[in-house]
Amino acid sequence: MHVALLRGINVGKAKRVSMADLCALCKDLGYGDVKTLLNSGNVVFSAPRADAKAAARIQKEIASQIGVSCRVVVITAAELEEIIAENPFVEHNTNPSLFQVTVLANKADRARVESLVKQDWGAERLGVGRHAAYVWCPNGSIECKPMIAIAKLLGDAVTSRNWATIMKLRALTRGSESERA
Repeated sequence: MHVALLRGINVGKAKRVSMADLCALCKDLGYGDVKTLLNSGNVVFSAPRADAKAAARIQKEIASQIGVSCRVVVITAAELEEIIAENPFVEHNTNPSLFQVTVLANKADRARVESLVKQDWGAERLGVGRHAAYVWCPNGSIECKPMIAIAKLLGDAVTSRNWATIMKLRALTRGSESERA
């Protein structure tokens, strides 16, 4: 199983993408077991073989067929499990809306984010794993300094989800239909 994360769609009135259209697009690309989660660009799918170019293929077809330009990051279900296992802030799982996971698009991004970890973020926290940065935003994620720093450093090369969404995606990769929205 794979997880495609679309960055910046369906926020306000801009970059509107129907989840039904997104499912159809992924099926047209040959992916199976396609499911979406929420209305914010989370797709779980299976591929007949490893597909290192899945993100680029999906991104290109969204622009071509739907007319929306957005960054797509694809991780495997195994990478999602690693993201969950590497969470350095387990104590913050109690309020998942304030706990953000920024999925890194490539290995070079990890080293760049690690340079930020050493900074003093006060009550906010920043950690990094192999595939993601973890940000605890006790006052909300909009003005969270580590989130702003990551966005400034990496631009649209990454996308973030709160912990609740990460756990729902995990349930979908494991086949739990009840988590679909």
